[in-house]
Amino acid sequence: MSKIAIIGAGFVGSTTAYALMLGGTAQEIVLIDKLKDKARGEAMDLNHGASFVSPVNVYAGDYEDCHDADIIIITAGTPQVPGQSRLELVETNSRIIKQIVSSVMEYNTDTTLIIVTNPVDIMSFVAWKTSNLSPSRVIGSGTVLDTSRFRHLLSARCGIDPRNIHAYVIGEHGDSEVPLWSSVNIAGVSLDRFCHNCNHACDGENREAVSQKVRQAAYEIIEEKGATYYAIALALRRITESILRDEHSILTVSTLIKGIYGVTDLYLSFPCVLGRNGVENVIPFELDGEEEQQFRRSAEIVENYIHDALTR
Repeated sequence: MSKIAIIGAGFVGSTTAYALMLGGTAQEIVLIDKLKDKARGEAMDLNHGASFVSPVNVYAGDYEDCHDADIIIITAGTPQVPGQSRLELVETNSRIIKQIVSSVMEYNTDTTLIIVTNPVDIMSFVAWKTSNLSPSRVIGSGTVLDTSRFRHLLSARCGIDPRNIHAYVIGEHGDSEVPLWSSVNIAGVSLDRFCHNCNHACDGENREAVSQKVRQAAYEIIEEKGATYYAIALALRRITESILRDEHSILTVSTLIKGIYGVTDLYLSFPCVLGRNGVENVIPFELDGEEEQQFRRSAEIVENYIHDALTR
């Protein structure tokens, strides 16, 4: 029996519960929110569809219900609003994350935390410091969604199923994230070689336009509908499945970086092997000169906010 606790029953938390329920990912899902009526209502709504999915027990609870959860997903926090960057949320959300993680640790010190609250790299670092868990067991959702957005845009441009496109986004989940163009391949064929026989131009200017679309995607969605939640819920289900099923899948989660391209002791996204013990390995990915420079710049931006987040 696998159990997942979701803290925060807003758009992201409730949609994540729905995605997990559809996927048959867990047999028990508990929703925890300071708005207890909201959590109860979401649980009731989900339970009314129980006859259409694999057996699952969904209910509203409180922190004590985290005591035997295999994975605890934290989505609670102040959301982005139109025109606001993720980094502008540091002050408010760092306090929220500290309070939540401290409460969770009272009931469960043998779990895996998945942090979704933005800015996710900084909040993951704060959660790790607060929890005293191994960094392998405190994981940020990172650029798993950004990587999917990158693959979607390449798919549309190349006319290839995104599941056959291998491409990654690393660094901060934010404006400084780095799409890795140098390592993109389609069924093992490098993008440069594929493009040689393709009718769609993919030169430097076009690639930068795609990169900007990846970085700006969340802003556009928030401007249009107020929040993003469907795709991140699916990304969280994918992360959760890899851990619970001990898949050893490679996903660009946010993890504690130690000595990669001169970056150390920061949470950033990089291709990681995910299994039952959380992050089991960080893949030694090769970057070209420009990507390395961008990755270091992304690390500098995140580092500038860490001290403030820890002292809030």
